[in-house]
Amino acid sequence: MGKTMTSDGFAPESRPQGSSGIKGIMKNPYVFATAIFASIGGILFGYDQGVISGVQEMDDFVTRFPMSSTQTGFMVSILELGAWAGSWIIGYFADKIGRKYSIVFSCVVFLLGSALQGGAQSVAFLLGSRFVTGMAVGALSLLVPLYQSEISPPEIRGSLISLQQLAVTFGILIAFWIDYGFTHVVGEASWRTPLCIQIFFALVLGIGIIFFPFSPRWLMNQGRDTEAIKVLSKLRRLPENHPYIIEEWTEIKATVEFDRVIERQQYPNYVDNGIKGKFMITLMGYRDLFRKGTSNRLFIGSALMFFQQFTGMNALIYYAPKIFQSVGLSGESISLLATGVVGIINFVFTFPTVFLLDVLGRKTILLVASVVMCICMVIVAVITAVCQSDWPSHTAEGWGCVVMIYIFTAFFAMAWGPVAWVVPAEIFSLRTRAKAMSVSTSANWMCNFVIGLITPIMLSSISYGTYIFFACFIAISFFFVFFFVPETKGKTLEEMDEIFGGQSAVHDQQIMLEVQNKINQAVPGTKIETSA
Repeated sequence: MGKTMTSDGFAPESRPQGSSGIKGIMKNPYVFATAIFASIGGILFGYDQGVISGVQEMDDFVTRFPMSSTQTGFMVSILELGAWAGSWIIGYFADKIGRKYSIVFSCVVFLLGSALQGGAQSVAFLLGSRFVTGMAVGALSLLVPLYQSEISPPEIRGSLISLQQLAVTFGILIAFWIDYGFTHVVGEASWRTPLCIQIFFALVLGIGIIFFPFSPRWLMNQGRDTEAIKVLSKLRRLPENHPYIIEEWTEIKATVEFDRVIERQQYPNYVDNGIKGKFMITLMGYRDLFRKGTSNRLFIGSALMFFQQFTGMNALIYYAPKIFQSVGLSGESISLLATGVVGIINFVFTFPTVFLLDVLGRKTILLVASVVMCICMVIVAVITAVCQSDWPSHTAEGWGCVVMIYIFTAFFAMAWGPVAWVVPAEIFSLRTRAKAMSVSTSANWMCNFVIGLITPIMLSSISYGTYIFFACFIAISFFFVFFFVPETKGKTLEEMDEIFGGQSAVHDQQIMLEVQNKINQAVPGTKIETSA
């Protein structure tokens, strides 16, 4: 008797379902350790975002680099502009040299940029070095969740990808407290040292990742099938001939072979046509992201990135001291101390998501967070509007705003922080994943750039209107998630077509059948059948 297949051609019931959450992670210690190490890329991402918050307030920095609010906004946000460029460029390298070596390459660029940033002698020097650093940060923001998604079993994939956000919050946390620790240091060491500390993390990641495995899906795409099954065996801690390993290997193999056949049919003039042909296929690959079955995924991935930024959380990260001063806190040390608490909350409240995301699901977490975050922003806006003319007489109200900001931070950390990265990393097919993630990640960074640029201007010109601005976008995010974002919990990377559509044409089904027949002949004891 044949088994009933999903639209990707496989029987989901033949696939063993492992445990999710903490139990699932403990059953996959090697995968967990690999994902944790790769997440050092998130520390770089978070540290470089957070460190500038305190550095821009330090006396020696202000004296050496006097800037208006518009110039400050550009100085902060140019890192995001570089990240936008880096997230576009790295998609090609992720496919060409692999996820692992692309991480190494990005670390080299990061080392160059951060060294130049720490040694900046002029505003132009500082801007250029932050752009270079940003290119590496943007590349790593794509590569790390991509790598994590491709080494993870589906039942803990969301938890492992959310480690990236946990690492980002840890980077922000240590950056905030390092800034606070250097508040009373006299001279240029007060800001140069915090900017240079991040070099250590880049060295650890760039050297250490070499000793970790390649993505099995990338290996298969390169025709290195034997290596792929060895890596799967090591990651899952099962022998190479175990039915689960054969099943997972076969799924990836069929997907890769299907994509190759489609590529030859769609781009016959460019296949086997050297470097020019590969370039054109890459270019056509980006064009194909806007075809039916992929364009809807691209829209959802990019929109989630947009809403993640327009919640206003990164505005808080970049300009926390200024924001706390805008709600009545006075004194550099007090505002930096309050900023440090934001870092702690952001880090601590990311933990529940790491362990519960694959239990609770993505959609519910986002919906609840949007409601709470919107309420917090509205309360801050109302209190600021009423009390900003005389904060010394409204100390309690000012601290009430601080509490609302802390609650806002906690719910962002549990939801929009990690989930906006998890969903794009898991919804795209193998053929389109690297390029599609480069587009959605670049959307994140372009929005990030805009937020970094406009926030100091809004704070100085429209005051409490800044919080109303973010509250409106958070409200819209609720309805977007409710109507457009499907639940992807527990789905394999190859099963997403069933949710979003794609390989439904009779012609595609015939190609898949032919591919499956070849695999059945190549893998002893394995047979994949489809129902009539």
